[in-house]
Amino acid sequence: MTPQINQPSQQSGFKETDQATSKVSQHNVHLQHQGSTEETTHHSVPIPPPSHPRQFRAIGIVKGIFLPSQDKLTQGALLTSQETTIDTVLLGKMISLVKKHLDITQPHFWVVYPRTRQEDEQLHFQIAGVWEPETLQISSEKKNTELITPTVEDGYFSIRGEVIFYSVEKETVIVKIRQSAKKQGERPKFFKLKLKGVLPERPLHNFWDLRISLQGTMLTIQEGTNLGPASKRKVFKKDPNKSKSWSKKPRRKISADEPSVPNKANTGASTSFQRPIKKRSEKIN
Repeated sequence: MTPQINQPSQQSGFKETDQATSKVSQHNVHLQHQGSTEETTHHSVPIPPPSHPRQFRAIGIVKGIFLPSQDKLTQGALLTSQETTIDTVLLGKMISLVKKHLDITQPHFWVVYPRTRQEDEQLHFQIAGVWEPETLQISSEKKNTELITPTVEDGYFSIRGEVIFYSVEKETVIVKIRQSAKKQGERPKFFKLKLKGVLPERPLHNFWDLRISLQGTMLTIQEGTNLGPASKRKVFKKDPNKSKSWSKKPRRKISADEPSVPNKANTGASTSFQRPIKKRSEKIN
């Protein structure tokens, strides 16, 4: 299937936002369980629209059964609806939710962050949330109203970042995604995500908004929009406070014994001069 590619848009601006670490809590459910609630921030859709035209992110929703390892609840694999297993870890803030409210022997719509392992270039997931439309409380104002469940596409991923590698022969695309700094003053970090698919000519170093579908264990490009160059050229402005200082060199004093040199500009002709030769004093026998 040939992906649909849109031409570069004229969107301007650049914002260093999270890789849709558009905060994990935004995708956690607000579950009702025996009269108690799990207080979290949430949206009415599992993957909200980008908060900025140039927002970096890598996020998706996958239906499957989480299979924790025997040693640790936070490590295991996700058995997808396509009957493939993908290595998966459970992020810390999901532990309480899984223990108290979810039957992990049943399939759920998991909100995940995809990663490509550098050692073997294999896909793995980080579970950041779960989408439970039948138990989701959209807001306190809608407690007594009918819940409208939005359509959820299993295996849908939103990938936004800079394309830094592209191979037509291998149909391989690598996207660099920036994570926002966790602490103020800390430098942002990057990670690379491997995708399968084709892009138009000269896709490198442009910012792409990609619609991805999980096919087996591969993230496959379905549609893409080129938003233009990923970074702008730096314009160096002159500092007005640092003006160049200039002063005339002091004129060299000419001694009375040294003959003066005529000014060529005044005479209009070339002139030359010869220094006087001092006579050697004769030796007296």
